[in-house]
Amino acid sequence: MTTATTYTYLLDGQWHESESNETIEISSPYKEDLVGRVQAMTKPEVDQAIASAKVAQVEWAKVPANKRAELLHAWATELEKRAEEIGEVIMREVGKGRADGIKEVKRTAEIIRYTAEEGLRFDGQMMQGDSFPGGSANKIAIIKKAPLGVVLAISPFNYPVNLAAAKLAPALMTGNAVVFKPATQGSISGILMVEALVAAGLPAGLVNLVTGRGSVIGDYLTAHAGIDMITFTGGTGTGQHLSRQSAMIPLVLELGGKDPALVLEDANLSLAADQIISGAFSYSGQRCTAIKRVFVLEPQADALVAELSARIAKLTVGSPEDESVVVPLIDTKSADFVEGLITDATEKGATLVTGGKRTANLIEPTLFDHVTRDMRIAWEEPFGPVLPVIRVSSVEEMIAYANESEYGLQASVFTENIDAAFHVADALETGSVQINGRTERGPDHFPFIGVKSSGLGVQGVGRSLASMTRDKLTVLNLK
Repeated sequence: MTTATTYTYLLDGQWHESESNETIEISSPYKEDLVGRVQAMTKPEVDQAIASAKVAQVEWAKVPANKRAELLHAWATELEKRAEEIGEVIMREVGKGRADGIKEVKRTAEIIRYTAEEGLRFDGQMMQGDSFPGGSANKIAIIKKAPLGVVLAISPFNYPVNLAAAKLAPALMTGNAVVFKPATQGSISGILMVEALVAAGLPAGLVNLVTGRGSVIGDYLTAHAGIDMITFTGGTGTGQHLSRQSAMIPLVLELGGKDPALVLEDANLSLAADQIISGAFSYSGQRCTAIKRVFVLEPQADALVAELSARIAKLTVGSPEDESVVVPLIDTKSADFVEGLITDATEKGATLVTGGKRTANLIEPTLFDHVTRDMRIAWEEPFGPVLPVIRVSSVEEMIAYANESEYGLQASVFTENIDAAFHVADALETGSVQINGRTERGPDHFPFIGVKSSGLGVQGVGRSLASMTRDKLTVLNLK
């Protein structure tokens, strides 16, 4: 057992212990190790965090865009200096390989820099009155981009730095203040990310960091009258709850998925298998964009299953400290859920091709064939290393089956026929479709979209900047 640090929360430029005198223990998901403790904040402390942000935002909105960009560039530099330190904590806290943790921090610095540069080119527009019938040339509309105010940014455990900064950077660049609530498992990584922002010269109160028990401050924070916009990444159930609470304020939700891979009859099966296995099992499938089911035509099914099975056999399984691909899931509850899906599919007659065993929170990479519609794994998001193969009789059946899902995040289509690729892509009810590649987020300036129960609004650097502003119209009436 290593010595565990007790972390404080950031309020008005100072780090504090909570008046509750309570902390939350953050334990490693892959070994008996206390990573650290974070503060269990109270409702009055949440009030202070939001009030402080409101005051700071008024002054920050007056800061020239090029000066805001300087802060972001300095933040990116600080993160790069601390990449190994933060990457190590990401590994210990959320069970991601150390190399992937370091890569996440470096990628985050790139996102922040790109956001700063894109923000400098994020302009309003001018309109002339006489471009509309009956309008007057003496009327000129000047449309500026105004910040929304205080943005509540809630990040997930699986990318605790990357997906947090993807919210904070555009909010700051567009003149907003931020109240940042990291996922409890992942909060230490988020705290270290904010420490780098403070070291870069963050004005007091502009970002306030909130940690605490959801039962105490969760709904209080998200329904608070002082919040002007919410950007959230996490589970669909939580996102739907937020949507019901957040009447009359802008909301961007990045939620779950049941991303399918559709393997057409002319697909390169070797390429498809490579991409499907990478998409399904990296970080044990704990990604909203992980491939979570495979549709294949009956004549190609045996060959594809053999290709998938052969690649699964080569996956490294074990501790993130060994840079394993398949690692223990984030907690026991998650492992229990995935185990339940495996049990259900087995009992209902699916063919277990490989895997299926569990040790603590570690579940072997699992492949099922002959999955049918009555099995939970055909519909529910596992967020774990289990992949169902569903045999169909036509491409039309693939499309219809895929579209029956409550989710609509991404899909992959594997084919050598570009016409078929676009036909299928256009028919799928998802935010994005990958042709001959795995489902994944990014590059980070691409739009990132979830439809149906997979989300609300659009992300990606440019779209995130837009989501955190509103149009402010001034009409000039010439004599």
